[in-house]
Amino acid sequence: MRLMTWNINSLRLRLPLLQRLDAQHRPDVICLQETKVSDPLFPLQALQALGFEHVHFAGMKSYNGVAILSRLPFTPMTELPVWCQRNDCRHIGAAFETPTGPLLLHNFYVPAGGDVPDVALNDKFAHKLDFVDEVTRWFTDTPPRRSVLVGDLNIAPLEQDVWSHKQLLNVISHTPPETSRMADWIGTGFVDAMRHIVPPSEKLYTWWSYRNRDWRASNRGRRLDHVWLTPDLMDSLKDIEVLQDVRGWESPSDHVPVIADIDIVPTA
Repeated sequence: MRLMTWNINSLRLRLPLLQRLDAQHRPDVICLQETKVSDPLFPLQALQALGFEHVHFAGMKSYNGVAILSRLPFTPMTELPVWCQRNDCRHIGAAFETPTGPLLLHNFYVPAGGDVPDVALNDKFAHKLDFVDEVTRWFTDTPPRRSVLVGDLNIAPLEQDVWSHKQLLNVISHTPPETSRMADWIGTGFVDAMRHIVPPSEKLYTWWSYRNRDWRASNRGRRLDHVWLTPDLMDSLKDIEVLQDVRGWESPSDHVPVIADIDIVPTA
């Protein structure tokens, strides 16, 4: 299974980029975040024309939105919580049948959290922390097995996940309240698969701000997009690749896709 995850930052706007990525890399499954399209306007036919016959999505106008596109059959997960009592389209899941049992795939888009890292002054930051706390409690009570979790989690947890650990300690996405919570979330039963492939001592980014005019030269990136596997799947992980060059394409997202190759063959 070749799995791609990407915060596309508007599916309809960047559909040509998705088509180009599909032609180059031929993923079996694509998880998208920030699709920014309400369900009635979702471009289902265009995606099915690419060969993604199995599609599951939840979207809203202008904000958020997640989708799973697959060439392989799956069953949508329907018993997932409504996080923070908001129907804001930040999580969907799918179950794939395999010869060794079901494989569960979670696709998350964690709230960004605004600009001020103070819950008393910034409701968006409070929502982000509450969201991660709630998700962590759920996985604690429902320990993951044979599961893959991907998405834009909007937290860069390690020192080498940001261009400057010291300068970003008080910048949302790398603050201690966020990174400690991510450690707790991973601790419910996941492995940071990207850091299994790329050592934690090496810089690794998936996001470069639109504010950086020459993003490649300044390279002030952060690793906000993640691939996690449960330990029982780690022997199946073959490789992970961050498609950094996509950030330089015309009209790009500020995030780049991440591809994980997992040696699992789902059955029909």
